[in-house]
Amino acid sequence: MEPSKVYFTDMRTDFDHPLPEKLKKLIKKAGIETIDFQDKFVAVKVHFGEPGNLSFLRPNFAYALGEVIHARGGRPFLTDCNTLYPGLRKNALDHLEAAARNGFSSVSTGCQILIADGLKGLDETLVPIEGGKHVKLAKIGQAIMDADIFVSLSHFKGHENVGFGGALKNIGMGCGSRAGKMEQHCDGKPVVNASRCRGCRQCIKQCAHGAISYGERNIASINHERCVGCGRCIGACNFDAISNPGGNSDRILSEKIAEYALAVLQNRPHFHICVVMQVSPNCDCHPENDMPIIPDVGMFASFDPVALDQACADACNRQPVMPGSQLADHLAAGECHHDHFSDTAPGTDWTVTLRHAEELGLGTRQYELITVK
Repeated sequence: MEPSKVYFTDMRTDFDHPLPEKLKKLIKKAGIETIDFQDKFVAVKVHFGEPGNLSFLRPNFAYALGEVIHARGGRPFLTDCNTLYPGLRKNALDHLEAAARNGFSSVSTGCQILIADGLKGLDETLVPIEGGKHVKLAKIGQAIMDADIFVSLSHFKGHENVGFGGALKNIGMGCGSRAGKMEQHCDGKPVVNASRCRGCRQCIKQCAHGAISYGERNIASINHERCVGCGRCIGACNFDAISNPGGNSDRILSEKIAEYALAVLQNRPHFHICVVMQVSPNCDCHPENDMPIIPDVGMFASFDPVALDQACADACNRQPVMPGSQLADHLAAGECHHDHFSDTAPGTDWTVTLRHAEELGLGTRQYELITVK
């Protein structure tokens, strides 16, 4: 496979070239305008940030991207799926409130906002995956699969389980419904925390396998012989009484992310952007963000999400370590793997997702870096 083209611009600005204008120039040079956007619905996958976290991408980047798509006749909407874990983005109402608190609105971004898997994370499309090692039917947010074109706008940062979160993580994990996120994160069957159960019986309405019953105390229980581990009961519970305690290994998690990304991207036009700034050690799903582990790098764009993630990781590893950061602390303690992300989260291997994505035919790790002034 020939190397993919990845376009890059740095973070330097002047009076006439603020960052949003540089982003628009970058994505045009990278070829986004070659996509036929006319009258097409365009899912723009972003991360609205868990409230309390301040390292997520500002809405200004989404506004600049939306301007380019609108100018080509497209109909973009910003989207994400609900989270598996309890937090302020676990259902569509809370998710929209979190987005608003972090500055995302139709005014600030120029785009409407849709939570792709619906009110409780149950609105999903089952997408067949050919050649998947772990997943045969990916559970993807309905609105994302209804779109004609897919564009990812990712904040490139560290991640405590998979090394870093870039384009593939934003697409694969981010586009999974609540059940899809459970399939990626967990093996096994969900369990009920009796102290949280309110006997509302919403979970039993979602179980297609007769696995849920209620006892004398009107507390739900799950028959694991009947349960298939679909996770729909987790999304149906308003009280966080149902969870899956069985976690996947980080290697399997990383490979499942690649397979879910393939489900999202196959058979339609797609384009990808990574902004490498405020590179925090952990995911933007955290309700906090630690100080950056490296200086800001720049913005990258490509039609190939695998090459894009590889180029971003390589650029990060060329950067000096920020004094006082988590990465600096780990290096001072003698944990040196000669890789900023492995040193930030020892035990992780970010290459697993990229290698598996390459095996699946999603892209190539070989790239030609083209600088846009």
